[in-house]
Amino acid sequence: MRGIQVKMARAALGWGVQDLAARSGIAATTLDRVENGIDVEQSAMDAIQAALEAAGIAFLDGDYSGSGGPGVRLARPLGSSVDTDEAETIQYREVFENDAPPGAGG
Repeated sequence: MRGIQVKMARAALGWGVQDLAARSGIAATTLDRVENGIDVEQSAMDAIQAALEAAGIAFLDGDYSGSGGPGVRLARPLGSSVDTDEAETIQYREVFENDAPPGAGG
């Protein structure tokens, strides 16, 4: 986790430095140091990351195809579902419905 990711995560959540300080148990001055790229103890970084992940932030390390570099995103809460039905997700009904006899390849 990098300092810029902490800033991005706070922005996504609408949190100020004091909000994250209260939720992570880390001093606001330490958070300022993290966000400015100054090294702090690993235990502080772990507490910050845990607080942000508990609030629904997922960290992207940037080591994947099409990467734009390290970042964050809002993770879908566990147990949530997509609120759509088949009529909303199938665009071309004629392609979805099978019109060939059983066993026909394609």
